[in-house]
Parts: sequence; structure tokens; C-alpha cells
Amino acid sequence: MGLFRLLFWIAIIFAAIWLWRRYVGATRQRQKAAPPADNPAPMVRCAHCGVHTPQQHAVQLAQRWYCSQAHLEQGPKPGAQ
Repeated sequence: MGLFRLLFWIAIIFAAIWLWRRYVGATRQRQKAAPPADNPAPMVRCAHCGVHTPQQHAVQLAQRWYCSQAHLEQGPKPGAQ
């Protein structure tokens, strides 16, 4: 009877260690997978509608930025300089 009790406790301890390592490893992977937010993309304002959009997706003409080709074709908002 004593041998079974010893084996039972050894199995419980190993299962607890295995579960702990699995939990800690998953937490570390989630932390590593998070994208770094060190360098946010520069934003520009559309000369037509005023919406801010990332500069890499914007269209530029004559030092004015537009959020889309359609707004570029429509030109700046009336009254804008």
C-alpha cells in the first residue's frame, strides 16, 4: 500500500510541474508575439475630407496629401488653402 501512495504523489508532483511549465511557456510566447509599438507610422491629413491616414497609404500632389485617388481627383476642400 505504501508503494502505491508514493507513486501517486510522485505522479501528482510531475503533473504539477508539467502544467506549470506549460502555462509559463505559453505566457512567454504571447509576450514575444506582441508586435513592438516603438515606431508608429507617420500620419497625414487628407486635404479633401480631413481624415488622418498613414503616410505610406496616402497619395501626395503638390505638397498636399489625400486619403485616396478619388479625393486627389476632387482636389482640396473648398475654402482650404
